Amino acid sequence: MGFERLGHRPLDYRPVRYDGSKLVFRGPQRRLTGDFVACLGGTETYGTFIDRPYPDLMERSLGTACVNFGWPNAGVDAFLKDEGLLDLVSAARAVVLQVPGAINLCNPFYRVHPRRNDRFLEASPRLRRLYPEVDFTEFHFTRHMMQRLADISPDRFAVLREGLQEVWVARMQALLERMTAPVVLMWFSRHLPGLGHEAAGIADDPAFVSRAMLRAVGARAAHVVEVVISPEACAQGTRGMRFDPMQEGVAADLPGLLAHSEASRALSPVLESLLRE
Repeated sequence: MGFERLGHRPLDYRPVRYDGSKLVFRGPQRRLTGDFVACLGGTETYGTFIDRPYPDLMERSLGTACVNFGWPNAGVDAFLKDEGLLDLVSAARAVVLQVPGAINLCNPFYRVHPRRNDRFLEASPRLRRLYPEVDFTEFHFTRHMMQRLADISPDRFAVLREGLQEVWVARMQALLERMTAPVVLMWFSRHLPGLGHEAAGIADDPAFVSRAMLRAVGARAAHVVEVVISPEACAQGTRGMRFDPMQEGVAADLPGLLAHSEASRALSPVLESLLRE
C-alpha cells in the first residue's frame, strides 16, 4: 500500500493506564519489571500519527524495553505533578526526557490544565495588570494567547516571556531531582537551541527554551542529546504518517518517520553506554 493511502487510515494508539499514574499512555501495556528505559515527553514522544515512534525504534536497537510515557502537549507540570508516574519511572534503568517548551506550565501569570498543559485556564491578577486591555476569556490554548499578547506589545511580552523562562528552569530542576535513574535530556526540534531570551519563539518548539536554560538544567542530567531534524526529514512532510484527512495540517507540523529514526540513532549509543554501567 502506498504512503499516500496510509495517511487516510488513522492510528489506534491502544491507550493504557499504569497503576498510580493519572495519565493515559500509548499502548500496548508493558511490564514495568526488569530492565527498561522510560521515555517521557510530549506529542513527539507519544508518536502522534507515527506507527513506530522513536521509543519503539530504540527498543529494537537496544534490545531493552523502552516504555513510552509520552503525553500529547505535555509540559513539565504533567510529569512533575504525577507522583504515581514518578514512582513508576524510578524503577527504570535510564530515562529519556524530551525537553518541553516553557509556555505549557502554571506560572505567576496564568494557570494551565494540570494534565493537558496546553489548555489555558485562567489569567492571574499580575497578567491582567500587564495587559489590562485584553479579555482573557476568549483564550482556550496557551499558544493562541501568547501569540496575541506578543502582537499587542512586544515590550510587555518580554516581561512575560522571561518570567516563564525562570519558572521553567526551576520546575525542570525539580523534576530532574525527583528521578533516581540517570536522565538523558533530548532536544528534539528543527533548530538548535538559540542564544538569549528571544532565541526560541512561540512557534519554535520547544518554545522559549534557550541554550542557557538547557545548560542550567542539563547539569542535573547524565547526558544532553541534541536531535536537530535534518532537512531531508523535514522534506518528507507527512509521508508515511497516518491521520484523518482533517488532521493533515496538524500532522505537517510534527516530526515524521525519518525524524524519529534520527532521534533513535542519536539516543541509542548514549543509552547503550548507560545500560552497560
